[in-house]
Amino acid sequence: MPESPLPDGLAEALKRDSAGLVAAIVQQFDTNEVLMLGWMDDEALHRTMTSGRVTFYSRSRQEYWRKGDTSGHVQWVKSLAMDCDGDALLVRVDQVGAACHTGTRTCFDGRELEAVTGDAG
Repeated sequence: MPESPLPDGLAEALKRDSAGLVAAIVQQFDTNEVLMLGWMDDEALHRTMTSGRVTFYSRSRQEYWRKGDTSGHVQWVKSLAMDCDGDALLVRVDQVGAACHTGTRTCFDGRELEAVTGDAG
């Protein structure tokens, strides 16, 4: 595996899948809306951390893509966090336009599933 462009502590803490990727949950910073899920390898995370814009690694195209370069629907980075296990990232952004490639605000719009709901009380 090539040397990681990430700081040593971060590179060692990340738990990647067999393809070297980690899930990146994207959330609107001011409304807490969950916008989408993307995948990052070390280079995509490094680009995201150092550019102010979100970069993902496309599993289908096997290439990097920076959100908004073709659509204009840019994700401006507001904060980044790693979960307690190191196997997921939370990328809080200011989303310009639609987050989903289908043109919807989030990748979850209109895709609710039936489920029994619980109650804490």
